[in-house]
Amino acid sequence: MPVLTDDAQRVLAPPAPPSPWAAGAPAARATAHPPAPGGRGGLELFAGWRALRRGDLSSHLAQHGAPPLPGPADRGWAERFVAVVRAAGLSGRGGAGFSSAAKLALVGASGEGATVVVNAVEGEPASAKDKALLSCVPHLVLDGAELVACALGASRIVVCVADDQPAVTAAVARAVAERVGTGLSPVAVDVGRAPSRYVTGEESALVSWLDGRRAAPTFRARKGVALTLGRRPALVHNAETLAHAALIARHGPAAFRAVGTADAPGTTLTTVTGAVRSPGVYEVPLGTPVIDVIGHASPIEAVAAVLTGGYGGAWLSSGALSTPYAPRAMAEAGGVLGAGILVVLPRSSCGVAESARIARYMADQSAAQCGPCVFGLPAIADDLAELARCGADDAVMTRLERRLRTVDGRGACRHPDGVVRMVRSALDVFAGHVAEHRSGCPCPLVARASVLPDATGPRR
Repeated sequence: MPVLTDDAQRVLAPPAPPSPWAAGAPAARATAHPPAPGGRGGLELFAGWRALRRGDLSSHLAQHGAPPLPGPADRGWAERFVAVVRAAGLSGRGGAGFSSAAKLALVGASGEGATVVVNAVEGEPASAKDKALLSCVPHLVLDGAELVACALGASRIVVCVADDQPAVTAAVARAVAERVGTGLSPVAVDVGRAPSRYVTGEESALVSWLDGRRAAPTFRARKGVALTLGRRPALVHNAETLAHAALIARHGPAAFRAVGTADAPGTTLTTVTGAVRSPGVYEVPLGTPVIDVIGHASPIEAVAAVLTGGYGGAWLSSGALSTPYAPRAMAEAGGVLGAGILVVLPRSSCGVAESARIARYMADQSAAQCGPCVFGLPAIADDLAELARCGADDAVMTRLERRLRTVDGRGACRHPDGVVRMVRSALDVFAGHVAEHRSGCPCPLVARASVLPDATGPRR
């Protein structure tokens, strides 16, 4: 299986700047799942990188050819592009899983002059797929952004990268500069360095920051109304979603649907980390059993559970690892696809202690603009920490359950809901550990070093 190593990444970045995998990101490996029988390698996001180990424009065009951008007199192009994306069944890969075609239609109906925002902030400590995409195949992401911008009649594109990722920003800036004067950038592209906070990756928070306000989520009673930036519509898409759109536009919906499931077609990028020998970003067909996905990264010992969807996701027990890695199946099993994250927990770690660490990190990362985040999340983190110390009596557990009920669904955004979901899943999946901790018996696993990606780092 081809592996993207640190040395290979230096093809895109000179040795001097920091690696794009720095600042607490998982180890520098991005691996593509082997092509399915029938030669569908053209729809693998990292196919070009695997073939040439280069991410420059000439290598990109040699692998993929030019994107099918509209001609000056092609008035039906936008409708055809949206129809192709709809037929492919592409859903957003940023976490919400919303239909990409429906999102295009929503913003398109709001008028011209839109801004297309490429969301590559990647606030999840356990995620690295945006870094891999923009470091290795930035032109595929830019192709997708240009195609979507042309379909909307957009006036500009902004690629947003976290401000603590200078090497990734430099890779994108080089790619943007390469396209100047080539006809491949009919819509101007800017690169923005957004605050490196967990909540910045929420689409309304990112638009708020671009509009000169604080990078905090905006309360939205109706998600069926387009976001606005400077009084004009804004479409926010995850970098992976746009990369898929670029390949679908070239090869058609049938090629995209050649793998995956009927209701979740295509491949997806998944960051696998935790107690594994080869942490990194893996491209797998949707519907691949979870046990096979984490198997690519080689768990170092018996698996106790897997955190799915990231720090605002849910724990999946070892008995449910045969679950297909697809939205519906994962939801039925109690897991979350989210932004494409699997953190492997070994049996030598304490799930209660690890969950308490996540809860504390998430409380610290809140937008601090509503009661559930300001008061509820720290209180939940305190209760879970007390449980981890084997000091929780019945009163603490009753209080924790009450706080979970009080916070759930009452925040200005979904950040507190994610914490509630993660904690509830921990209480269920690690019920045996919870019972031992409640009995007051010292847990020999609590003092073990955390296997989580940096949950105490600088992303504040």
